[in-house]
This record gives sequence, C-alpha cells and structure tokens, in this order.
Amino acid sequence: MKKLLCTALLLASCLTVSFGQCDKELKLSTSKTEYLDGSGTVTKTVEENSIIEIGKSEIVIRPGNADHKMNGRIQSATCTWNTPYKEGKSVIKALFTDPSGDQKNATMTIEGKEGKVTFLMEIAELPERKIRVSVDSFEEKKI
Repeated sequence: MKKLLCTALLLASCLTVSFGQCDKELKLSTSKTEYLDGSGTVTKTVEENSIIEIGKSEIVIRPGNADHKMNGRIQSATCTWNTPYKEGKSVIKALFTDPSGDQKNATMTIEGKEGKVTFLMEIAELPERKIRVSVDSFEEKKI
C-alpha cells in the first residue's frame, strides 16, 4: 500500500511539472537557424539572433531580420517535460497569416534531450522545407 501511495504521488508531481510548462508564457532566444529539406537534411545554415515568444493563444517569431515577423494563432499545445527546459517535449499547432492574408498551418516541436533544446517548425503547405533552431535560452515571461 505504501509503494502504491508513493508511486501515485510521484506520478502526480511529474504530471504537474509536465502540464506546468504548457501554461507558461515563454521567450526563446536562438543564434543559429538551419533550413532543412523534406527528409531532414540541412540545406542552409544562417547565423542570426532570433526570438520566439509563446503565449497562451499566440506565437510570435522574430527571425534575425527584424522586418520579418511571423504571428500565429495557437490551435493546440501539448507538453511532456520531465525536467523543465532540459528533458521533454512540447508540440504546438498554430495557424500563421502573412500580411497578404495567406494562411499556413504549422507544427512546432520544442524538444529537450540531454540538456540541449531545439525548436523545429514544419509547415503543412510546404512539406519540402523545415526550419530548426537550437534554443540558447528560455525566459518565462511575466503575465
């Protein structure tokens, strides 16, 4: 009985940490962008400082070129982080609308393995192109 209670408490604390990540507003900073083809092969690498801001309902991506800002409306988000910002995964689905009104469906995966965190963006309408960045820092935004 004692083992069962301890296991239940451990599971509950892990779930709290996992779901706790999804309700945070985050600012991710990056310094290198990799462009990949449909099979995941890197086709181009650009050294640039970019910012990704993730809110409760919106995601804003500011690549190195400050004139080009991408805004997306978050449609769903799932999180499973064993160690916040180090080991785990978040998957965000969002709808991006460009200034001309074109809409793109994107899936963004933030994944931590062995302390290294990456952000991968896949756009449904452009399956032959993916964008990946290594996250240099996480900052929880104050609401």
